[in-house]
Amino acid sequence: MVNLDIDNPNLSEVTIFISDLHLCASRPQITESFLGFLETQAKSAHALYILGDLFEYWAGDDDIEDAFNKQIIQGFKSLAASGVLIYLMHGNRDFLITDKFCKASSIHLISDPTLINLYGNTALLSHGDELCTDDVAYQQFRLQVRSKQWQSEFLSQPLQARKNQIETIRLRSEQEKSSKSAQIMDVNQDAVISLLKEYHYPDLLIHGHTHRPNRHPVTVDGKLMTRWVLGDWYEQGSYLICDASGCKSVNLNSH
Repeated sequence: MVNLDIDNPNLSEVTIFISDLHLCASRPQITESFLGFLETQAKSAHALYILGDLFEYWAGDDDIEDAFNKQIIQGFKSLAASGVLIYLMHGNRDFLITDKFCKASSIHLISDPTLINLYGNTALLSHGDELCTDDVAYQQFRLQVRSKQWQSEFLSQPLQARKNQIETIRLRSEQEKSSKSAQIMDVNQDAVISLLKEYHYPDLLIHGHTHRPNRHPVTVDGKLMTRWVLGDWYEQGSYLICDASGCKSVNLNSH
């Protein structure tokens, strides 16, 4: 287990989990909401975990000088300078983020999944897309684009060519999703159970990706656990806040 930052917490500390922001220049209201969140709610936290899909897409770390990306980087730098630890996990949209972006943003990149000690409870963190095993076509695509060979060939192209290619993939993906059932795009319960067993029955599983915020009790081999699903920021603007007394889902619009 990785004791990242909260093995011996102060009782007043809180830890915040978010995912699926899908930040991009064409959604200025979401960007404004997120930067405001970094300046307010996030500054009350000891640590902020971003469990994937921070950006709508990420074409490579050579894009950090883009004006839109620079404002996000500055927001993170300001938050980190205030003393908040920031952890980022790759999602299915931003898996090409590497050390250059993280160093510029004062962010720590963590693997998927990652097991942490959360105020005395074991918490397994994941983006969640690998649990959607019923979507066979997506899993095949995921395997392809996560390979070192594919990434090396993709990143060797000019930045604008990469962005154009991503836009084409995104449009095709949106078209394909319209013909898929909601069940196929949700997590597979057998995959969830298998992951929980692999990590020795953690108290909590926290993930995003499905955009279906909820709290699910899960019992495996007589052991009761809780699966927290994080919401996206298109409509929900929700995040999970945890302290020594437990976790609760909060809607940004309620603050």
